[in-house]
Amino acid sequence: MEAGPLRNTDLQRQVPGISQRMLTLTLRQLREDGLITRTAYAEVPPRVEHALTPLGRGLHEIVTSLIGWAADHHDEIREHRARAAAPAARS
Repeated sequence: MEAGPLRNTDLQRQVPGISQRMLTLTLRQLREDGLITRTAYAEVPPRVEHALTPLGRGLHEIVTSLIGWAADHHDEIREHRARAAAPAARS
């Protein structure tokens, strides 16, 4: 959605395994929170698009940074977890 509006089918492809019901509920909640907009076009067949609001774009930037940080430090975090679990395994 950061690149522009997306249709339900596009969103479903980007979230493997999500059911139509869960996608609908999630999109409704994101709309209620002011993170996305929903635009319905009176066409045949009907077309609905979802886009990030300025609030949603701000959150997207933060989440993207967090994902990048986690990817950059993944190995280090795993090493710390392994060291923390090692004494428990010896007990």
